[in-house]
Amino acid sequence: MLVQRERIERLRAGSRLLGPAFVAAVAYVDPGNVATNTAAGAAYGYLLLWVLVAATLMAGLVQYLSAKVGWLTGRSLPALVGERNGTWARRAYWAQAEVVAVATDLAEIVGGSLALNLLFGLPVVVGAVITTVVSTALLLLQSRRRQKLFERVVTGMLGVVAVGFLAGLVLDPPDPVAAVGGLLPRLDGADSALLAVGMLGATVMPHAVYLHSALVGDRHGRASADDARSVLRGVRLDVTLAMVLAGAVNIGMLLVAATTLFGLTVTDLPDAVAGISDRLGSGVATLFALGLLASGLASTSVGGYAGAVITEGLLRRRIPLLVRRLMTAGPALVLLAFGLDPTQLLIGSQVVLSFGIPFALVPLVRIAADARLMHLAPTGRRVIAVAWLVVGVVVALNATLVVLILLG
Repeated sequence: MLVQRERIERLRAGSRLLGPAFVAAVAYVDPGNVATNTAAGAAYGYLLLWVLVAATLMAGLVQYLSAKVGWLTGRSLPALVGERNGTWARRAYWAQAEVVAVATDLAEIVGGSLALNLLFGLPVVVGAVITTVVSTALLLLQSRRRQKLFERVVTGMLGVVAVGFLAGLVLDPPDPVAAVGGLLPRLDGADSALLAVGMLGATVMPHAVYLHSALVGDRHGRASADDARSVLRGVRLDVTLAMVLAGAVNIGMLLVAATTLFGLTVTDLPDAVAGISDRLGSGVATLFALGLLASGLASTSVGGYAGAVITEGLLRRRIPLLVRRLMTAGPALVLLAFGLDPTQLLIGSQVVLSFGIPFALVPLVRIAADARLMHLAPTGRRVIAVAWLVVGVVVALNATLVVLILLG
């Protein structure tokens, strides 16, 4: 009886450490993921499934290192980068991070507006404004006093996203043999390479890397010699569970598209929803659109939080929330007002994000390998070696994309 009570207490203690990774994981199932995963499944079937599996594994390692850095140092990754560089280097680094933040908000606002258009017939620009306003209201929940409430709201939306995007698998399961064949790494020309890089950019998100280090600090504070390793075990569990859920949703999206939409002419997300409705019924299509809406609202609020962390860490100043939102949401609203294709904006934003990944990963790995900063729980050499391999893969994929595009 005593042993059982001890186990229950350990489970309760571990559950209290859960939350930050699930907030960061929302970034891994945002509308950019929907656009790239759906496009990949509709155009190439199961061909690019391996990209999602590899990207999810890489993302899990990256998020764990980000959380570890935040816990052991008590500072966010942008703040640590800012401490290691002079004024001009900090500003240059902030400029590229701000481009990433704009691309992130672009994808998420466009996704929310498309969902409102599909569900209620609202014009895309009106939907974008509503998405921006609602996500800003969600951001107001975020503070040290209401941190857990913010986490619960965002995690609840993550649950809606999972149900919305995985419902189609119940009615039309994928071909297991063909799906296993998609685990073999290969490409099929420049277009598939473009999608592969976009999928990578949508799965390994730079702003989630920056944000997670701050989330852990906001929730747990800074490690001490007494609790460094015990809390780190809870952090590891948090990251594992969150990335398993995010990976399952991403893979499920591609499987739904490969099973339901392959062979159809799908040029944008409305086409995808129409195809799902024709093949699986309007109920599943509505759930898919609801998942897209929840994805857009949750991820843009998380992206706004990340933008504040980046600015505060690198520029060492707090910018008012409304100004911060205008800086990143403004370009999305302008581009939509000019009538640019929303789905192409989504996919293009993910390619921009992919090129921003090395700027987040290189300093993260360098700091995680710093024995002085990590002295309470040093990072193993093998883990650092794998992390550098991840950085190399990302850079290689981006280089491949550039070469293929230049060659036509």
